Amino acid sequence: MVWDIMIVWTFMFLLAGAASVDIKYPEPVCAVEGSTVTLPCSFTPLKSFAQDGKEVQLKILGVRWCVNHLICQGSTPSVFDSTSITTNSRYQYLGDLKGNCTLKIRDIRMIDNTTFRFRMEANYNQGHYTGKSGVRVTVAEVPQMRITSSHDAAQLGQGQTVTLHCTAVHCTSHLLEVTWFKDGHPHPQSGPTLQLGPLTAKDSGNYTCALKTNKKTPSPPYTVCVKEEEEKKDAGVGGKQPLIFGVVFGILLPLLTLILVLFIIIRKRSAAAAVGGEVDERHYDNIDNILRPAEQQGGECQEEAVEDISYVSLQFIRNSSRPVVKEADTVLYSSVANRD
Repeated sequence: MVWDIMIVWTFMFLLAGAASVDIKYPEPVCAVEGSTVTLPCSFTPLKSFAQDGKEVQLKILGVRWCVNHLICQGSTPSVFDSTSITTNSRYQYLGDLKGNCTLKIRDIRMIDNTTFRFRMEANYNQGHYTGKSGVRVTVAEVPQMRITSSHDAAQLGQGQTVTLHCTAVHCTSHLLEVTWFKDGHPHPQSGPTLQLGPLTAKDSGNYTCALKTNKKTPSPPYTVCVKEEEEKKDAGVGGKQPLIFGVVFGILLPLLTLILVLFIIIRKRSAAAAVGGEVDERHYDNIDNILRPAEQQGGECQEEAVEDISYVSLQFIRNSSRPVVKEADTVLYSSVANRD
């Protein structure tokens, strides 16, 4: 009776242990030759097992990743073995011995075009376990790249956000390492996705992507055209009008002022010249009025007049122009003739 109970408990422990152990692999991965790929993985080890009616605790002592083998045990070649001293630098184990079994593969090659499997090994054989399903890695030599967008490129406006995805036509894995270009120039962002936003007119252009390890095969250009809002265009034109008017007014005002000043100066000079002409004519009229009475009178009165006229003529000869001198000479000649 006691023996039967022990068998039942042992069977229950085995079922419980078998039900709890598990390894979760990612979906099949497409890798480009020369790229770096990460295989996320998690595992749940067996905690204990029953032996002689007792529960025996299990502890994980080592883990490994292998290829081309269903169990990965014994002398099976492994790409990574935590218990081995020699390791391949292309394969890096990012996990631990508790539940993380992530593997990173650098510089993917055609020999990696296979199925990778993870195995855990414990302090007892009952704790050893291999996930037979594994994860399939497909390696593409020179894939054709392409860009897809989260929004229609023809309906992009300022302030929006758009995400561009770079994938391979026959290798749609999101784990590709790519470089982005805008109008043929390297873009500061990198990675399989490129997020743009909030969008401005400067974001417009032709975008391409290529593998970091093979930039000679870029994707066809993807055109991003950011449309300006009509209200902003009108506001921009209206905002420039006061500035234009101010510049024109600032140029015309000094110019008009200069023209007005020159006009006033010219008018003043013309008026001054006209006044000078009238003064000269008045001088000639005064001389003529003095000479005529002297010619009409005779005798002593006439001589006195002549003397007065000569004096007056001498005064004007010093201060007048040459025509006045000629007039005075003529008067003196007439006075001498009368004396004879």
